[in-house]
Amino acid sequence: MSSTRPLIAVTGATGQLGGRVARRLADAGIGQLLLVRDPARAPELPGATTAKGSFTDFDAVREALDGVPTVLMVSASESRDRVDQHRAFVDAAAAAGVGHLVYTSFAGAGPEATFTLARDHWATEEHIRASGMGFTFLRDNLYADFMPALVGDDDVMRGPAGDGRVAAVAQDDIADAAAAVLTEPKAHVGCTYELTGPEAFTLHEAAALLSEATGRTISYYPETVEEAYR
Repeated sequence: MSSTRPLIAVTGATGQLGGRVARRLADAGIGQLLLVRDPARAPELPGATTAKGSFTDFDAVREALDGVPTVLMVSASESRDRVDQHRAFVDAAAAAGVGHLVYTSFAGAGPEATFTLARDHWATEEHIRASGMGFTFLRDNLYADFMPALVGDDDVMRGPAGDGRVAAVAQDDIADAAAAVLTEPKAHVGCTYELTGPEAFTLHEAAALLSEATGRTISYYPETVEEAYR
């Protein structure tokens, strides 16, 4: 491995979570490689270099990650071929000789999870396990940052959650955890972490908190599953 190669590569640096992690590494004075689809959109950070490569571009990813021991793989955006994209990236990372892949998964990931995305993340986790690379799985809960987006133009949150609770977690907290793992990777190889907020709340309680924060009257309407699909 060339001594000039960074020890950490970060994907998704043009997005919310990957960008937060990249900025934390830069603030700590750690050199990094930002692997992005569009280098023109990559953040300009001290100690960072950029390389172009989408998850499905095997040759570009393998070349970019050659000699980089630790990689943060921020999961791809929701799509029908999301798992295929993930598998392609994992295969390229393994071919490049990456020793430790840190993957942002989802809370409760499993083959029979009710939430479709949790099943997708489980499939990705299994592919990473089979790759032979060391790994750390960061199983993020629902983003707390997403909660305000559930409020409609009429100041009503809708969804089939009933009185169910969610331990939503702030993206800043996830970024802190990811940066900690990346900077001390050997201490976290083979670990799976469930990342949650400090408490689980209902959407009724979320509406009350948002009302207090915004000065508006926000309420929650518990839809049926059928209403939600419509």
